[in-house]
Amino acid sequence: MSQILQTKSDSKLYQDLFFSGKKFQFGSNANEATCYVCGKGLEHGFSVTAKKFSSGTLLFCEKHYSM
Repeated sequence: MSQILQTKSDSKLYQDLFFSGKKFQFGSNANEATCYVCGKGLEHGFSVTAKKFSSGTLLFCEKHYSM
């Protein structure tokens, strides 16, 4: 990207910007937050809470969280 910045006088400032380094590509994914047991979620009026297990993290609604 190059820029020329000029003030009210006749002097000019030239600036070149070079970004060195690797370009990064970000990826993401999203899933609907639903209960692992019954499949109900926020759209059904249930709160959803995560529990961490040795096999991974699972989401449970307020009815099944105590399991």
